[in-house]
Amino acid sequence: MKQSANPWASRLEASFTGNYRPAPLAFTRGEGMYLYTHDGDRYLDFAAGIAVNSIGHNHPDMTRALSDQARQLLHVSNLFINPPAVELAELLTERCFADQVYFANSGAEANEAALKMARRYMQVIRGENRFEFICALKSFHGRTWAAISATGQAKYHEGFQPLVPGFKHVPYNDADAIREAITPQTCAVLVEPLQGEGGVIEAKPGYLAELRQICDEEGILLIFDEVQSGVARTGHWFAHQYDGVQPDIMALAKGLGGGVPIGATLCTKEAGRGFVPGVHASTFGGNPLACRAGKTVIEVIEKEGLVERAKLMGESLSERFESLIAKHDMLIGQRGRGLLRGLVTPESVDRSQIVAAARAEGLLITTAGADVLRVCPPLIVGEGHLDEATERLDRALCSLS
Repeated sequence: MKQSANPWASRLEASFTGNYRPAPLAFTRGEGMYLYTHDGDRYLDFAAGIAVNSIGHNHPDMTRALSDQARQLLHVSNLFINPPAVELAELLTERCFADQVYFANSGAEANEAALKMARRYMQVIRGENRFEFICALKSFHGRTWAAISATGQAKYHEGFQPLVPGFKHVPYNDADAIREAITPQTCAVLVEPLQGEGGVIEAKPGYLAELRQICDEEGILLIFDEVQSGVARTGHWFAHQYDGVQPDIMALAKGLGGGVPIGATLCTKEAGRGFVPGVHASTFGGNPLACRAGKTVIEVIEKEGLVERAKLMGESLSERFESLIAKHDMLIGQRGRGLLRGLVTPESVDRSQIVAAARAEGLLITTAGADVLRVCPPLIVGEGHLDEATERLDRALCSLS
């Protein structure tokens, strides 16, 4: 697909900070599984805004809900009762372990609140000098200072030292390493049930259950970061439900808002005891518009059966990946669950070239970790879209080989 010049590129370079390097595309409209550029070129979206556009683009229910909410109320702050926030909190707690919800604006903020909640619980409610967190290597928890300190990837730390103290990192999927890292100062264990940015790495069977047992034995909290893997993305409402395990605290964002910024920290009533008036807050967190979006996402997922669809379409996508792996030397394996999938490449392969080649064929995918092509389409994806994506990626790989 020919990528025409767009009128915003030079303006972006002149007015933006340099921390983004966007592809030479300016999307101005979306419809279902597709995005359209300013001059009408159509792209099949298997990136979903980095696992954000859970119900696709321009879903009629979302359009109606946001339009209706915009006519009523956008913001009042948390100084007053906010009905959409109450309704969304109820929908979330009905679908998982949690009793309570704190709303923020992003995944980083949701994780930041989870860390503060755990540390305050230990120090104020339990009265114990526990402040250390045990996290996993290859993890990613966001861009705030505490979140990058929790993140187990050195590239996100560069230039920001000294980091926030109190974080240890051990290999993912190694429960013994976590057990060995625990000290009398340990506050909580923080892991992703499925690592996203680290390379779409699944928790091995029994790993999360063993972490739950360790935390119970040691009297510490268990926190799951489901910012990328939550909200039906893996074929369950939340990825940890595959193992039938319940954390004390969980962070959500990305797909929860379907494109509208929102984050949420969910917790048991016990873990949330330290969150009393004045200790943590967000001016915009849980505003009526964002919570109406979150409520609509959950309602659409339920109405259209997207939890089960994510599971079935994920299995179907995995079968198509196997055919591509058998055909192309640039692919050597796959990982993931549901509709959060990764195609593994040799480390010698320049994944950015594959992403660009796919884009030239009208397919949008991204990368993750050191050796993975990340594929995470909207949950509304159908078999026809999978066929189309497979054909386009096949052509892209052929063009490079």
